[in-house]
Amino acid sequence: MVSTDTQRPLGYEANGINVISEDERKGSPRSLFWPWFAANISVLGLGYGAYVLEGGVSFWQACIAGLIGIIASFLLVGFIAVAGKRGSAPTLVLSRAPFGVRGNLLPSLVSWLLNVGWEIILVVLATLATATVFRQLGWSSGDVTKVVAFLIITALIVGSAALGFDTIMRLQAAITVVTGVLTVIYFILVAGKVHWPVVSSLHGGSSQAFLGAIVLVATGFGLGWVNTGADYSRYLPRRSSGAGVVFWTTFGSSVAPVFLLVFGLLLAGSSTKLLSAINTDPIGALSTILPTWYLVPFVIVAVLGLVGGAVLDIYSSGLTLLAAGVRIPRWSAALIDGALMIVGSVYMVFFSSNFFGPFEGFLITLGVPISAWCGVMLADILSGARRTRIPSSSPRPGATGRSAGCRLP
Repeated sequence: MVSTDTQRPLGYEANGINVISEDERKGSPRSLFWPWFAANISVLGLGYGAYVLEGGVSFWQACIAGLIGIIASFLLVGFIAVAGKRGSAPTLVLSRAPFGVRGNLLPSLVSWLLNVGWEIILVVLATLATATVFRQLGWSSGDVTKVVAFLIITALIVGSAALGFDTIMRLQAAITVVTGVLTVIYFILVAGKVHWPVVSSLHGGSSQAFLGAIVLVATGFGLGWVNTGADYSRYLPRRSSGAGVVFWTTFGSSVAPVFLLVFGLLLAGSSTKLLSAINTDPIGALSTILPTWYLVPFVIVAVLGLVGGAVLDIYSSGLTLLAAGVRIPRWSAALIDGALMIVGSVYMVFFSSNFFGPFEGFLITLGVPISAWCGVMLADILSGARRTRIPSSSPRPGATGRSAGCRLP
């Protein structure tokens, strides 16, 4: 599935899982900041402050656990991204190096399910967030509002994924700027809700509770992205700094979650009522502490943050579907995943709200085998045993996957 003509009208990308040719590679490691920042600035990151404190740790324990969990987990994404720069192919194609083509089918299936599942979760949350804020404003928040919001959100996500890489990079840059500014304003407006004497008096937890907080944060943030790390670095020139790829991927992914988590800890630790409300309805709880005039900007930042994550999920899920051996154009794979996302989201929003919790739990459970897959991939990458070879993009049985392992220059 090789293409040499990747630039089409409206920035359409014709490349699929083929190795990106030398003359098509472009950009620098710092360009990785935009997609990863936009994908991880969701205001739901504030909710993790409540989730961590529910584990029975103090504010300082939660901060340290959060920093370790966020940075360490996204550092893994950065290392996987290095393989993309060296191999110039999607993550689950590079995965054929240690697993082989046939052996890679199971990781591809699990990764595809994980991506499609999170697409559904993010679209559902964005749709419901719109209805929640509209209800607080006294506007219509019924099915019509949900349908309109859902159509706009899905069109943005599926359309961007179908057009491909360049469109996604532009969209993510715009989301980064808008959500970054609006999130800072949110912090300023609700800073008065923080009561430091209450926060600092929280009792410390056991070492087991501290370790559990690290695992919770790592699972909720970086470990959910390890199976996509190379998808956005594969267009970089091979001469690009490997250390730069690791840094910009990790920094872009981590900076927003770190601030969101710490501020979420301050808010949730200041009020047991707010802590409980966030655990039940994070968007609703986080909007109740805002002045009414800022509710519309709040829903914009909430929805765009979720869209930023869903766009990367659907683009990567399409590439993963191709890596599993489905022989269709990349844009067709994105549309198939988009159709599944729409069906799943409609079911959850309009027919079965009780399905949300168990489904999210199932996706988190799928993170366990993906973590094991990540360990094997990292061992292959960091061994550097066959670092100059490129993986086969042929899906036929018996094809040989060759290593994209590398050392940081």
